[in-house]
Amino acid sequence: MEAVLTEELDEEEQLVRRHRKEKKELQARIQSMKNAVPRNDKKRRKQLTEDVAKLEAEMEQKHREELDQLKLTSKESKDKKAALEKEREERIAEAEIENLTGARHVESEKLAQILAARQLEIKQIPSDGHCMYRAIEDQLKEQNGVLTVAALRCQTADYMQSHVEDFLPFLTNPNTGEMYTPEEFGKYCDDIVNTAAWGGQLELRALSHILRTPIEIIQADSPPIVVGEEYPEDPLILVYMRHAYGLGEHYNSVTRLVNTATENCS
Repeated sequence: MEAVLTEELDEEEQLVRRHRKEKKELQARIQSMKNAVPRNDKKRRKQLTEDVAKLEAEMEQKHREELDQLKLTSKESKDKKAALEKEREERIAEAEIENLTGARHVESEKLAQILAARQLEIKQIPSDGHCMYRAIEDQLKEQNGVLTVAALRCQTADYMQSHVEDFLPFLTNPNTGEMYTPEEFGKYCDDIVNTAAWGGQLELRALSHILRTPIEIIQADSPPIVVGEEYPEDPLILVYMRHAYGLGEHYNSVTRLVNTATENCS
């Protein structure tokens, strides 16, 4: 609001300066007109007085109208800004209510309870298209693994391409509904390596075989899903969120739940 007032003051000051300049120019013009009429020419001097009065009145009216118009425009602008600010505040209030009662909040609360029962809590992973691979990378670090997101993507694509029959039947063209052609499947695997294409169930299954480790996916409204159950190692644990961000689906990692009370006592 302070910026708006400053802007209005600047515009009014500029208008007042222009009015002063125009008045000076008019006075110079009037003086020139007076100099052109002999003092003893009473008839022309009388006409001159009338012309001068008319010019001064016209300028005064013009300046008054311009100042009134500026004030009207400023008021309209202020009213418009106030209306926009009110609308913005209402949207913020609605968003805060949505955060407290909406699907994202409900999902987060459920997940927190599920994880707390297992002495776990969510570890946030950036939502950048690589979230599933980043969550796997994070889980591997907990087990002293060193595979990067890029390495995980490359190995996933290689495994899927060398086991086409295990994955191709589950991929269909969204436009035709037909199963992927070998060419489409090849591009799908290329995208895994070269883009930020999201990963899902198929990629998780491939990764479980690559790592020879089960991967458990915890969800808010469904029982956990475990891929690679045939492997005896402790599972990597991911959290699947349907409503985490505006884009929708997202994977996070988990970490051990910090027991503040216990830490304070120790």
